[in-house]
Amino acid sequence: MKNLLKTYAPELFFDEMFDAEGEPRPHYRQLCTRLSKLKLDTFEERRSQADQVFLNQGITFTVYGDSEQTERIFPFDLIPRIIPNSEWQRVEAGLRQRVQALNLFLGDLYGKQQIFKDKIIPRELVEGSNPFQADMVGFLPPKGIFTHISGIDLIRDDQGTYTVLEDNLRTPSGVSYVLENRIVMKQVFPNLFSKMRVRPVDQYPTQLLENLRYLSPHARENPRVVLLTPGVYNSAYFEHSFLALQMGIELVEGQDLVVEGDRVYMKTTEGLQGVDVIYRRVDDSFLDPEVFRKDSALGVPGLVRAYRAGNVALCNAIGNGIADDKAVYAYVPDMIRYYFNEEAILPNVQTYLCDREADRRYVLENLPSLVVKAVNESGGYGMLIGPAATKADCTAFREKISANPRNYIAQPVISLSRHPTIVRDGQGGLSLEGRHVDFRPYILYGKEITVSLGGLTRVALTKGSLVVNSSQGGGSKDTWVLYGED
Repeated sequence: MKNLLKTYAPELFFDEMFDAEGEPRPHYRQLCTRLSKLKLDTFEERRSQADQVFLNQGITFTVYGDSEQTERIFPFDLIPRIIPNSEWQRVEAGLRQRVQALNLFLGDLYGKQQIFKDKIIPRELVEGSNPFQADMVGFLPPKGIFTHISGIDLIRDDQGTYTVLEDNLRTPSGVSYVLENRIVMKQVFPNLFSKMRVRPVDQYPTQLLENLRYLSPHARENPRVVLLTPGVYNSAYFEHSFLALQMGIELVEGQDLVVEGDRVYMKTTEGLQGVDVIYRRVDDSFLDPEVFRKDSALGVPGLVRAYRAGNVALCNAIGNGIADDKAVYAYVPDMIRYYFNEEAILPNVQTYLCDREADRRYVLENLPSLVVKAVNESGGYGMLIGPAATKADCTAFREKISANPRNYIAQPVISLSRHPTIVRDGQGGLSLEGRHVDFRPYILYGKEITVSLGGLTRVALTKGSLVVNSSQGGGSKDTWVLYGED
């Protein structure tokens, strides 16, 4: 392992572990010292052990479009990402500010719509977006909270500045990997945590359950909470079952619930049992065939009726997906100034909106140097990475943008920070190479806003790739937030 550390080259990107002179950053020094004492065959053994733990635990995901519906282990790298306390304080403050602003925007949008009247964001941009639910205007969800669970994707540029890449507010996934990664790291390297002051992550399920119970519209000592899943063929089904088990609540599908008299009930062997709160992992359009897609077998007929009657709480709120539309994302710094009269602590990536004539002209003229994204796609789909694209790819996207400019935004190519990652070399052995990473912390909104002490560090395992999504070959790392600086 010592030779691996010595031969590692940070190159021209911001490196999370090493500074420009190749020296470990202060908060990584102890880790580097410990890792340098490991023999290569020992590290190989522990890497295999980690893979086996993931397999035994069923920590898998399914890639959409895979004809065989093969379940895959989420690749896990044993070199953790470390964030010192001073960095974390700024990140946490920025996340709280952003999530609170997004919640105020949603309350305004589905309420008095003052933000339109004050011309902070164009009405047509919002009302022309697929996730906007016009029928929910005038409805206030329980406790006035729209963004119960948020996953905010952060990156670091070539100067090491934390920047928001996108917001995930509908049914953000990945937190189960955060919890399982930590469990695996403690099993594989039990002594590695003994001297490093790493903050725990295992309080997340308890905090989530407390927040869900807080939403209950009925005064019960123990409100009944269920997790609604699309079923075993959903790519995140492992996470659904994992979280339900961790919280001690029922995992249900649409067929397990029924609405009678504007109340939601769960079918049990003892008869119908009232449900107070639903943590739903089903998208809006599949949630209730009486309101949305008529052919949906995933949802519950009458669920929206019960929701509007105030008899059940949904997490996250219906219609909140408009706030993570990639075009609306461009206006979040304006929202923060509008609602708080302050600047965003965590800045956005510069974004060009293709429905603006000047922006569209610039994008069409500079496609080979930009990243283009479809506003409602996720998982690395619907993207054009200009420097890696062919002329045919650029031509195809030029036509798509011209045909439907509202559906696309563009951003400059950001030199994502890199992190040392163990990979297979050409001879089948292990080597230490830099791979691009991003970071998704999870924010819970209940009586107050709480930020997970860490998050999901995703890593692009393909050399040179900027796409970190698991469906596109990405993996993950354990993320250590320290109590101190080193």
